[in-house]
Amino acid sequence: MSTPYEEAFPGGYRVRIASKASLEGFARDWKYHHQLEPTQMEYAGTTAIVKQVGFYHGGDPLYTLENVPGLWHEQCLESEFQG
Repeated sequence: MSTPYEEAFPGGYRVRIASKASLEGFARDWKYHHQLEPTQMEYAGTTAIVKQVGFYHGGDPLYTLENVPGLWHEQCLESEFQG
């Protein structure tokens, strides 16, 4: 997890959405703000470009992705360039 109010993926950065298993685990375990919507599971494993980054009160980054609906938690994203 990142430092409060500091995003790991700036606008314009290409990210990969986590696997379906990871998203399902996050949806099951996350009990706080902006829970994943069931329709977001359809985008597991796909790549997208960060359109905008906002911050929830307390510093959690929330991402809007180009051509992908919903708000995305940083824990649900990874760099496309990871091995």
